[in-house]
Amino acid sequence: MSTVPAGVTAAASTGDPERGRPVLTRLGRGALAVLVLLCGITLLIGFVNKNRCTGPEFDQWGRSQPDFGERKYAEVCYSDIQYLWIGRDIDRHVFPYVHGGITEDGELTGGTVEYPVLTGLLIWAGAIFAHTDAGFLLFSALLMAPFGLATAWLLGRLSRWRALIWALSPPLVLYAFHNWELPVVACAVAAVYVVHRGWGARGVDRPLVHRAMVSAVFLGLGFAFKLYPAIFVLPLMLYVLTGGRGGRELPVGKVRDVAGMVKVALAAIGTAVLVNLPFAIAGFDGWLASFVFQEQRKADITANSIWFWALRPDSDPSNKAVHDFIGVASPVLVFTGFAVAAVVGWVRYQREGSYPWIAVSAAMLCGFLLFHKVHSPQYTLWLVPMFVLLNLRWGWITAYFIADAAMGIGIFLWFAKIAAKQPSGIYEGFAAQLVMIGVWGRAALLVGLFIAFLGSKDTVDSPLAPALPSRA
Repeated sequence: MSTVPAGVTAAASTGDPERGRPVLTRLGRGALAVLVLLCGITLLIGFVNKNRCTGPEFDQWGRSQPDFGERKYAEVCYSDIQYLWIGRDIDRHVFPYVHGGITEDGELTGGTVEYPVLTGLLIWAGAIFAHTDAGFLLFSALLMAPFGLATAWLLGRLSRWRALIWALSPPLVLYAFHNWELPVVACAVAAVYVVHRGWGARGVDRPLVHRAMVSAVFLGLGFAFKLYPAIFVLPLMLYVLTGGRGGRELPVGKVRDVAGMVKVALAAIGTAVLVNLPFAIAGFDGWLASFVFQEQRKADITANSIWFWALRPDSDPSNKAVHDFIGVASPVLVFTGFAVAAVVGWVRYQREGSYPWIAVSAAMLCGFLLFHKVHSPQYTLWLVPMFVLLNLRWGWITAYFIADAAMGIGIFLWFAKIAAKQPSGIYEGFAAQLVMIGVWGRAALLVGLFIAFLGSKDTVDSPLAPALPSRA
């Protein structure tokens, strides 16, 4: 009698020489189809939620009417996609960056958008057939939805039904079409996939350094979408340096694979350079302006970070000294967090024999989200796959989703109150309290998750029996 559970193909089970028991490497096709279908339903709900802000009428610029300025906050259906239809020459179908720049006041001009080049291309492509902000939202959603579905498929192949954490997650409803995050998340998850599953008929039988170099290409592409996957290059390099899981993939006669580590770094850097170089050549000022815009952005009321709330009222944008301090303190703390995570990962490697690159990557991401001067609500989508790939207690996941929902809903109710110029103080009332619960709740949880991630096991090689949460 077969011991393979229903929904799992017999070929999906392989032996684990370390544990002496079978390992589930993938869901069956039917189970994966169900998983992707559920993710599609969640994405559809997310689109319907954002689409509430569109129409029913449009002005001469294609902006939704009536009362778009009030509805987008009060009805909690705001999206950057719809909002940025006007103001970045997107509605004029201007090809991004080539003729752009940034003014002394920090305003972007000539088609430049405040995102890296692949996201800029995605924005331009989503607007080609659009004539209103509603059309732009629809076409952008159609372009991005496959990336969300691909992420569900990859996570299902890696971690089985834990991928439901992604496919049915509240953040996917709130943020799937809030900004342009789905492609970069897909790149980050694909980078994990090719390291642990390979590709094609040979799959994981390909040499580790080859799998890691392809992974680094995905991370380089992710950098060209939204920067953050570059964080994961260092843990991947250390994973290759130490020979992968249990050190079993070191070159013959080597105790460290320095050459492989260097190849991984070069693959990531080379990919990022090759993608950015055409734009830098065609319009250097416009290309550079997207980075300058982000560097100049202040930790103001729209940043949702601990910096604005911790230093209030001195975090007013006019207080140059405070923002100069944040401009130094934020990157110092971010890189300190990276270093601590990498070192703790090395200690685990010396104790366990494998460098926990996924756990270290997740912890580094927590450090970035905690200390970066901007913490936009949609960044939660970056973190959700880590809840799938690492075996945390469910309490961590539930608590973070609650704090995130408080932030993701409260911030727009609060902006609606500010826009309406209600007589009570802007820091008083239910909406303001939701925002503060969200900001400080997320911050406290990110500290806890930084520690929990560093102590957790990944779910990529989980045993055949259903995975249970660890006590991390």
